[in-house]
Amino acid sequence: MSDWLDAISWDEQGLVPVIAQDAASGDVLMFAWMNREALALTVERGEAVYWSRSRRKLWHKGEESGHTQKVRDIRLDCDKDVVLLRIEQTGGIACHTGRRSCFFNQLRDGDRWVAADPVIKNPAEIYK
Repeated sequence: MSDWLDAISWDEQGLVPVIAQDAASGDVLMFAWMNREALALTVERGEAVYWSRSRRKLWHKGEESGHTQKVRDIRLDCDKDVVLLRIEQTGGIACHTGRRSCFFNQLRDGDRWVAADPVIKNPAEIYK
C-alpha cells in the first residue's frame, strides 16, 4: 500500500480506532475500527468503510441501511493511533438503533444510563 498507511500506529490486530464526526455540526456520531484495506477503500471511494470485528469482514457503512457516510476530511491524531473522519451522514442516521448518533446513552443522577436521544427510524424498517 502507501507510505501514508505505514505512518499509522496500527494495533497488534492491524486495526486503528476511528471516530466519525458530523462535518457540519461537529457531533460525534459513532466509533468503529479500520484495517489498512478499510482505510484505503475509504479514501478511494470517498465513503466510510470499516472493519467489523464481530463479523470479521469489511463493512461499507450503509450497505444495508442506505445510511452511507460521505467523507469530507480525514485526520490522524498526534500519536498516529486514532483516525477522525469528518463525514456527511446520509439520511441523518448513523446508529443501527435508528438514532442520529451511537452516543445516545446519557448518565443520569450518577447511577443510571438513559436513552437521551430519540429513535428517528425503527431499525426493523431499516434492516429488513
